[in-house]
Amino acid sequence: QVQLVESGGGAVQAGGSLRLSCTASGNDRSIKAMGWYRQTPGQMREFVASIASDGTTKYADSVKARFTISGDTAKNTVYLQMNRLKPDDTAAYYCTADLPQPHSDLRYWGRGTQVTVSS
Repeated sequence: QVQLVESGGGAVQAGGSLRLSCTASGNDRSIKAMGWYRQTPGQMREFVASIASDGTTKYADSVKARFTISGDTAKNTVYLQMNRLKPDDTAAYYCTADLPQPHSDLRYWGRGTQVTVSS
């Protein structure tokens, strides 16, 4: 069973920075991509950023130029450097890992880490 453990969340004032980390374990095959989603109470989870095994990165428009995803899927690790944080960035942040399966990829989720940005 694949497990993802996030760390690095916390409380920060607007304009500050935080760095989230995520490590995967228990996978019996290479991870295809890792990423971050976030969710606030009563809202759907939304995509934040992802990094593929070839290093290709993607970002939500709302975080471009402020957040940077990095890591190495071969080492089962991913980071999210969050700069110039805004109160709207307040959410629970979830790490994901996509593993290839015979017919489609299977996505695993971490339990989440809370980020709170005060104005």
